[in-house]
Amino acid sequence: MGKIDRREFLQVAASASALTVGFSLPLSSRAAATQSNTFAPNAWLRITPDNKITVICGSAEMGQGVLTAIPMLVAEELEADWSLVSVEQAPVDAAYNNPMFGMQATGGSTTVRAHWTPVRQAGAAAREMLVAAAAKKWGLPADKLRCERSQVIAPGGQKITYGALVALAAEQPVPEKPLLKSSADFKILGKPTRRLDTPAKTNGTAKFGIDARVDGMLVAVMARAPHAGIKPKSFNEAAAKAIKGVRQVIAIDSGVAVLADGYWAAKKGRDALAVVWEMGDKASLDSAKVSTMLAEGASKASAMALEKGSIKDVAATLKAEYEVPYLAHACMEPLNCLAWVKGDEVEIWAGTQSQGPAQGILAQVASATPAKVKINTMLLGGGFGRRFAPDFTIDAVLLSKLSGRPVKLIYAREDDMAAGFYRPASLVRFEAALDGAGTPTMLRADVGSPSIMAASGFMQIPPNGVDSMAVEGLADHPYQIANQRIAYGRAEPGPQVWFWRSVGHSQNCFFIESFIDEMAAAAKQDPLAFRLKMLDPKHTRHRGVLELAAAKAGWGKPAGPGVHRGIAVAEAFGSYVAEVVEVSMADDGTPKLHRVVAAVDCGLTANPQTITRQIESAICYALSAALYGKITFAGGKVEQGNFHDYPVVRMSEMPKIDVHIVPSKADPGGIGEPGTPPLAPALANAIFAATGKRIRKLPIDTGLLKKA
Repeated sequence: MGKIDRREFLQVAASASALTVGFSLPLSSRAAATQSNTFAPNAWLRITPDNKITVICGSAEMGQGVLTAIPMLVAEELEADWSLVSVEQAPVDAAYNNPMFGMQATGGSTTVRAHWTPVRQAGAAAREMLVAAAAKKWGLPADKLRCERSQVIAPGGQKITYGALVALAAEQPVPEKPLLKSSADFKILGKPTRRLDTPAKTNGTAKFGIDARVDGMLVAVMARAPHAGIKPKSFNEAAAKAIKGVRQVIAIDSGVAVLADGYWAAKKGRDALAVVWEMGDKASLDSAKVSTMLAEGASKASAMALEKGSIKDVAATLKAEYEVPYLAHACMEPLNCLAWVKGDEVEIWAGTQSQGPAQGILAQVASATPAKVKINTMLLGGGFGRRFAPDFTIDAVLLSKLSGRPVKLIYAREDDMAAGFYRPASLVRFEAALDGAGTPTMLRADVGSPSIMAASGFMQIPPNGVDSMAVEGLADHPYQIANQRIAYGRAEPGPQVWFWRSVGHSQNCFFIESFIDEMAAAAKQDPLAFRLKMLDPKHTRHRGVLELAAAKAGWGKPAGPGVHRGIAVAEAFGSYVAEVVEVSMADDGTPKLHRVVAAVDCGLTANPQTITRQIESAICYALSAALYGKITFAGGKVEQGNFHDYPVVRMSEMPKIDVHIVPSKADPGGIGEPGTPPLAPALANAIFAATGKRIRKLPIDTGLLKKA
């Protein structure tokens, strides 16, 4: 991927009868628009004379609730009547750049925490301008007026709606430093709030990427190359074209595409291609080789992620090796993109997490200027990091350019799973030493794993050789141990790796929180008490969620006949989550989860309902991975294809989930990802409590847990 080009700031004008307020970052004072009833420094907020409020959201909605959270941020400071608030998806514009990324993109559980201050400032500035307009209209001092439910109110009770002030407010100067409310005065933020996108998603009017259509479009299905750089040795173009409805067969770098009048014809045509791939040395790749290469990476681990004290003179008393496989994202909505290249103009309709970078990338693909690339961001039927990748948008644009037609490219789930972007497989070797009192005195961890940073195309491994994502959650664990060495050894078996929900935390929390339990067992101490004793005193938020989760789960009290508990904690994406899993074991080794109790400290909150649902979602996602998730290889190719051999948990398998939010005044943290990491180790630790057997490899092998 080349350098991402970004557009210059484009001033987005509102309709002639609207007040539009927003900010480029950092805030700057701007003159009002020349039209007396319009104000448009950019487009975060639009108020119309009928008192309706429209918030424009620049982040992608993939179920995590940003189409409600961003309006809540604006409405809180605006003192808006929530019933009058609606939301629209933003175009691509530098004004909507994620402040933490410097580009318009959605990921890393950043939307609320990145926009917490600037978007509230947009609402606060609008409020101050409306007050100034009312003060001018009434001839009263602005500091004598207040706002409530989309009205400005005078001391004597006189009221005027925001809509009635639109024209006059547009004439007021934009405040450079609008006054933000104290969290103690919040009326909307922190309160359970129904999502604005729910009605459309329940009545069928919501538009996802796969719903996009334009006249004259063709549908494309690809036989995708099993690995980057693999070329077809042969394919039967004539057989594909013999399928009724097939119009074209086009070979591009990533595979061979069949373009047809509809999806079914395209799929049948693709299947008829009977592609034979020139696999080369990739033909020898299998899962055993992956494990061997990971182990070699761990054996050679020398890039120091953490070095403290000296481990040389401390003899190890405890050793263990842990391993996790590649994982697919398995989004419910198959990946898709409708692209239309019209001369030097490009337009796409896609559920993408990276619409800002896509504009520059697709401009290069189509030999257009970024300003001539229009991105229509559709709703995403699941993202989990997968839709941050540009591959499906690049291929759709290429196919449209080469065919001369609008083309909707659809990856079947089998297509995405077979040649997709995976959570890295990873292996770690632990050594530890405990003194006579059971206190850890040494910890060594050697990690072998592929590099997401190198695979991303837009990041570089730093000079110290450590891919921070390969060790996050491990190298920064919260426990006090005098002598530590945590090192990274890059291992590249070959499959494309990518960001997966909670990224490196997903495997590294399983590693460290399972091994901490091993230390506790070796020390003959309660796992919770052991953690609390080992915590660095500065990690008060870890302690808070551990104690809350344990208390709500009834830690230390019987859980019921045959039911056992495990616990784990993680800090990820600015938030802290502890989870307690309650499990019993069937004779065939199958674990039955009865309950998961989660405690989360994510700082100041936007919508508690979203927090609860995101933790529930993360637990479900992590449980599927722990019980079933694996991408395996034979003959260089992926063995899994769909949910029949890459299962997700069924409703009957889901435990009861209790989520408890820690009241906090800290800066907001992320919430879409932090609930994922603690589930697998808490489950594995509960299984140990039930069986005395350690789970050191995922997914869980129930055969090892069968009762004799």
